[in-house]
Amino acid sequence: MNQIDPVSLRLFIRVVETGTIAAAAEAEHLSAAAVSKRLSELETVLSSQLLQRTNKGVEPTGAGLALTKLARSALAELDQVRVQMESFSSGVRGLVRVCASMSAITQFLSEPLRSFLDEHPNVQVQLEERLSPMVVKAVAENAADVGIFLPLVAMPPNLEQHGYHSDRLALITPKGHPLSLRKAVTLPDLLAHDLIGLHTGSAINILLNRAAQEARREVNIKIQVTSFDALCTMVSTGLGIALLPESMARRNARTVPLHICRLDEPWARRQFALCVRSRTTLPAAAQLLMDHLLAPLQAGSEKERQP
Repeated sequence: MNQIDPVSLRLFIRVVETGTIAAAAEAEHLSAAAVSKRLSELETVLSSQLLQRTNKGVEPTGAGLALTKLARSALAELDQVRVQMESFSSGVRGLVRVCASMSAITQFLSEPLRSFLDEHPNVQVQLEERLSPMVVKAVAENAADVGIFLPLVAMPPNLEQHGYHSDRLALITPKGHPLSLRKAVTLPDLLAHDLIGLHTGSAINILLNRAAQEARREVNIKIQVTSFDALCTMVSTGLGIALLPESMARRNARTVPLHICRLDEPWARRQFALCVRSRTTLPAAAQLLMDHLLAPLQAGSEKERQP
């Protein structure tokens, strides 16, 4: 032995506590010869005599007394390493990287994240907003542990996908707009007016442009913004009409004057998804968060299946 090891330190402390090598050996289920060999090697490594024989057994020398204090402190620190690492493996501590689309963040994540962090206060969640295709890319490239997105493009084969929440798109218009007299609208109604859109690559823009291409119509977007709040503000001032999730439309209609119309199109209902590389290889904290996010949906599915 040319290094100090925890086993030898624990044996040394046991000998000091019991007062004899034989008693320490019995307590540790070792032979007295094996314990003596460990102690001799420890003295060699430290170049110090640690124990002296008495007519009652052994007792620590001055160096031995100093080592006893140091060894107890060192072993306590090592025990803390084990405890801390066990807390990481059980998900009590850790960092979870989450990427999600703006719609997912604003509609679905605030309450589940709050309740999760209440249960696991030592877990840190790093939440980043990205466009849905970029969410998938981030998870596939291990830049995120969990992704929540709209499945607008083909999923990479190495990702695990789960159904998440759904929403419905609605049309918002300023008060007094011709469409503000309508309770429901269709694609041709939209395309007859100037639109305010979200930034390029947003899921709503992709869905709208796909629908317009299938109908062989053009989309006239006059202004593009980067948030639902800005979108609603632009609409309320009469600059155009816009599509956004119905829940966000109703939330913003409390503070700015808007009219909300139902979008009567099949693509207005959107189904979000949650993806990971593999649940079994996720860090423990990420596994716990994934299960927490999916639990209400799984409970609802089981309830629907009950007779």
